[in-house]
Amino acid sequence: MTTERRTPLDRQRVADTALRLLNEVGLEGLTLRAIANELDVKAPALYWHFKDKQALLDEMATEMYRRMTAGTPLDPADTWRERLYKANRGLRAALLGYRDGARVFSGSRFTGIEHAEQMEDTLRLFTASGFTLAQAVRATSTTYLYTLGFVIEEQGVQPLPGERREGFDLDERARMMSAYPLAAKAGAEIFADYERHFEEGLELVIDGIAARYGRE
Repeated sequence: MTTERRTPLDRQRVADTALRLLNEVGLEGLTLRAIANELDVKAPALYWHFKDKQALLDEMATEMYRRMTAGTPLDPADTWRERLYKANRGLRAALLGYRDGARVFSGSRFTGIEHAEQMEDTLRLFTASGFTLAQAVRATSTTYLYTLGFVIEEQGVQPLPGERREGFDLDERARMMSAYPLAAKAGAEIFADYERHFEEGLELVIDGIAARYGRE
């Protein structure tokens, strides 16, 4: 008689499974019970590794960050502007890889300090460019918050690339708001062409940072 050996259950395996399941069921459907079923274990087994769902979300966000930065070292030749563009484009691309990815990432606390090395490097770049530490933190956190908020709204309309939630038909919206022609036309600037709108918004934020702190 042969006995099949199960892969040991650990935090990494649970987080990997949760991220895979996230794309199928979204954040609302991602319960500890659903994850346990996917792993073919009882739900209480997960509590050995995560005290509650938020603890699991923290680990998922950390794993998303690990995957986002794996094999992509920072370029020491970057200007502060280039660093902001690269970091925020990379963040958006990573979040769009998961259904509700931005909502998982938002408000989560990293479970390790893997992010500290890149954070240190970026703050060093900014302070060497003439920013005070406070200004550097404000510049990097403001662009981060712009990107996170943008993707939360983007995924509210397009949960995954190529999908579109019901109720966001631009022609129907324009017909319903025909008495308000400017607001009706604005729909195309709000609920479509997200790539272009993200880039334009990011440029506005970075230009504002340069103007505010006198850094070009």
